[in-house]
Amino acid sequence: MPNQYYSQFKTFVKEKKLEPIVDVVLFISITLIIHYTYRYWVTTGYFPIKDLMSAMHDHLSHRVFVESNWFLQNVLGMEITTVDRTMYWADQGYIAINHGCSGLKQMIQFALLMAIFPGPWKHKLWYIPLGVFIVHLTNLFRIIGLGVVLVTVPDYWQFSHDYIFRPFFYVVIFSLWVYWVEKLKNK
Repeated sequence: MPNQYYSQFKTFVKEKKLEPIVDVVLFISITLIIHYTYRYWVTTGYFPIKDLMSAMHDHLSHRVFVESNWFLQNVLGMEITTVDRTMYWADQGYIAINHGCSGLKQMIQFALLMAIFPGPWKHKLWYIPLGVFIVHLTNLFRIIGLGVVLVTVPDYWQFSHDYIFRPFFYVVIFSLWVYWVEKLKNK
């Protein structure tokens, strides 16, 4: 009986050309489930792989710090003093790269979204790593952008952090998903 309803639903969706709406609803549902499951998982201390997650956060935080610091100093010519994973600008403030800045949550979120979302695995096997790399580049752009904001318009740093650069992650993830649906899902 459930197969009959599923078949009827698929036929209805196809006849009414509702596939894009169904895809968007599926994207939003998967994304929210992953987001809230991850937030809960954080409260458990990443049970049962606490040490692995801590090591991954440490590694990615360090990479983000080194790479964004290099770009800010060598490409943008900013004078920065560093201590641990913190970049200090003389009399202008600092940016500390902690576990929340690693981008690991967003990488996991993208990878799980793509693994769960329908489509051929022969494309997922290269698209997921490519997307994770793009999410990492987005994180670097975020930290570099925050450095520029700190120096040029420091009063807007917190607003930029919370309402521009953080949501930008999800714009990128959504764009990667749209590309998947439009170009790769049904190939």
